[in-house]
Amino acid sequence: MTHEETRDRVRAFLAPQLAGQPLADSDDIFALGYVNSLFAMQLALFLEQEFSLSLGPEDMNFDNFRTVDGLVRLVTSKAAV
Repeated sequence: MTHEETRDRVRAFLAPQLAGQPLADSDDIFALGYVNSLFAMQLALFLEQEFSLSLGPEDMNFDNFRTVDGLVRLVTSKAAV
């Protein structure tokens, strides 16, 4: 799967939370108020299911979940293992 395909899937999952608002890949979705910390757990579950990943405690760094770029990096790094 390419970075672009991963990015598209992540953006599709986030879309309902954004309510049509524009979002750059580097925008902090938590600081902007689009999502909360509980949603981070939903993101983790989505990543595991959508990309057949197993996330461990070391992956639960909040920076991995703040931005589309961070989510794509996390998926890419886990898929490479």
